Amino acid sequence: QVQLVESGGGLVQAGGSLRLSCAASGRTFPIAVMGWFRQAPGKEREFVAAITWSGGSTYYTDSVKGRFTISRDNAKNTVYLQMNSLKPEDTAVYYCAAGRYYSDTYDYPHVYDYWGQGTQVTVSS
Repeated sequence: QVQLVESGGGLVQAGGSLRLSCAASGRTFPIAVMGWFRQAPGKEREFVAAITWSGGSTYYTDSVKGRFTISRDNAKNTVYLQMNSLKPEDTAVYYCAAGRYYSDTYDYPHVYDYWGQGTQVTVSS
């Protein structure tokens, strides 16, 4: 079993930055991919970014490309999401997720086996 704990959310003005962290503990081997999803009130959970654990390949949804950066620290079993140039539409609960298997696509929640509790990000205009 893998436990995921997110941190780093908060309130920020539009144009500002936040860095989310997700620490994995427990039986972290094998983790193939870690990702970030978000869910705004009244909306479905949507994919934000993912990174493969070994090769470090990254994937982003179009709306965050050029603004968000996902990275990992294998030694700390931690994945980060650096969010710059934040917009009010980025407001959501952000969830960290971990998947045990590689896939052709990482956009879908069913690829992931473990989920964190979520951290709130609020961007004011």
